[in-house]
Amino acid sequence: MFDPNRRTIPAQPPKAGFAAGPSKLDAIRSVTLSLAYLPLARPISDAKVLTGRQKPLTQVAFLFCEIVSEAGHSGLGFSYSKRAGGPALYAHACELADNLIGEDPNDTARIWDKLCWAGASVGRSGIATQAIAAIDICLWDLKAKRAGLPLAKLLGAHRDSVACYNTSGGFLSSSVEEIRDAIDHSIASGIGGIKIKVGQPDPMIDLRRLDAVTSHIDGRVPLMVDANQQWDRTTALRFGRMVEPLNLEWIEEPLDAYDAEGHAALARELATPIATGEMLASADEHMALIRADAVDFIQPDAPRVGGITPFLRICTHAEAKRMRLAPHFAMEIHLHLAAAYAHEPWVEHFDWLAPLFNEQLDIKDGRMIVPARPGLGCSLTGKARDWTVETCSFGV
Repeated sequence: MFDPNRRTIPAQPPKAGFAAGPSKLDAIRSVTLSLAYLPLARPISDAKVLTGRQKPLTQVAFLFCEIVSEAGHSGLGFSYSKRAGGPALYAHACELADNLIGEDPNDTARIWDKLCWAGASVGRSGIATQAIAAIDICLWDLKAKRAGLPLAKLLGAHRDSVACYNTSGGFLSSSVEEIRDAIDHSIASGIGGIKIKVGQPDPMIDLRRLDAVTSHIDGRVPLMVDANQQWDRTTALRFGRMVEPLNLEWIEEPLDAYDAEGHAALARELATPIATGEMLASADEHMALIRADAVDFIQPDAPRVGGITPFLRICTHAEAKRMRLAPHFAMEIHLHLAAAYAHEPWVEHFDWLAPLFNEQLDIKDGRMIVPARPGLGCSLTGKARDWTVETCSFGV
């Protein structure tokens, strides 16, 4: 049982032949987990706030995982939670982490299954997978660093840059004037697309804001809209039909995230592409969208679905359906995964995470450049350490 007062577990000898596994090339020596809170410069509101379902977002909780192997290799991974769940992510990861000591860090798939079974009583979605995600992403970062390759290259990149769009300037808590200024700043900095939030209780307000933004962009870059699951099927269909002349890149989360049937019906009815998936917390939940042909753009989030290992499973099935990919948030991770996807993807630009990492991603001519640094190419700043409120270590 996890003891919240315990901070170090002594190293254990490598465990022989778990599930008749292969002999070890290396072994995990230590695991360090940290819970940190990133404060946002201003409270953020989307449609979920305006409909009274959530409070404005003021901070983001991050679960960081750092692993060191006996051969001296190291990795960094993270997952996150907005509004609630940060302490639960951290607590569950601490319950699982001692299962890593002595394991070969190369065996990412086997380790994922082992951790999932170790916490099987809390399921294979939600907090369970999001806690595993930080560990899994860390192991992939370590694997790519050991190979001396950017993660995208290790996975087999299709491209060295990915089209990127900005979201952080288009929230409903921003006025039209603020959104216009954010659009100009984004385009001047090389961003290749703009997404704004819709889904207000009165759709006519959305239409007026959208008309003002469309006029301001004036065809300079593609435009996307995001309703954050706040419409019913009738409202989504009516809105979609009204905005079809705008040639939007996509309409995101028009319906409840788990309504695969409803999204599939919209995709059949509308010429505008449909995008969703960011709120789903497992690979299996994405399979329902893929099987139903419910989306044109699928939007998995690696920290939410359990890490890179299940994310790649989603991509395999989505590629077969010729779906486009537009991962949600966490561009530091998703840039690499999008670069390795077969069909031309988008990646979401958020400037929120910039204070956490010493390295920043380059953007040019509408595209985000895959860094040449090994692994994810990220290291934590002093601020990230200062914002840490809990930490625990396992192994040596």
